[in-house]
Amino acid sequence: MARIDGRNVDQLRPVEIIPNINKFAEGSCLIRCGNTHVLCTASVEDKPPRHVPEGEGWVTAEYSMLPRANRERSKRDIAKLKLNGRSAEIQRLIGRALRSVVDMKKLGPWNITIDCDVLQGDGGTRTASVTGGFVAMMLAFRKMMENGQLAEYPVSGYVAAVSAGIVDDVALLDLCYEEDSAAMVDLNCVMDDQGRLIELQGTGEERPFTLEEQQQLVRLCHKGVVELQKIQKDVLGVEL
Repeated sequence: MARIDGRNVDQLRPVEIIPNINKFAEGSCLIRCGNTHVLCTASVEDKPPRHVPEGEGWVTAEYSMLPRANRERSKRDIAKLKLNGRSAEIQRLIGRALRSVVDMKKLGPWNITIDCDVLQGDGGTRTASVTGGFVAMMLAFRKMMENGQLAEYPVSGYVAAVSAGIVDDVALLDLCYEEDSAAMVDLNCVMDDQGRLIELQGTGEERPFTLEEQQQLVRLCHKGVVELQKIQKDVLGVEL
């Protein structure tokens, strides 16, 4: 099928990760996946949450969309006096994804907060946040190593995420907004650099989908994740 932007069915949107975009954050980057742009910052504090065992660290995330990140202005969460349910679900996903590869004992008594702020949303904001959030986190770890706060990167591998979906009965990688809004099936996939699944979020929007279709979408996502992790590695220059 002909995609709205002329891509092949298994092709990512143009991806760019610009590191060190924030002067003050220990780690930061701007990730652009097509017309989806997310600012990711990593902040280091010496106060892990109370539930964390003594001597261990923690990684958490917060996610939000700027009022004009979408086609119409949305209200800020502070104006509604509560966190948007979608934002809460996405930031939990980002935190889980990043924690899956972090050794909290090696991290030590530090709390890392990853802030993902969507400047412009055109589909795939949660997956872009995971991919960019990992880069911001790694840059923060590098700064901590330079400062003598860490002896090594406390991670076991790279993490990236991408979406896939079925539109007009055709499986497509990395849906833009127009494709996502018309998708029969939508799937978000988080993976490490060994090809292992960290999280799958699959939904039959207009119809149920089969196990074969699910596996087809996962294979598409794996192809995309490998390409995203190559970009991450080129930006960071670190093999784990």
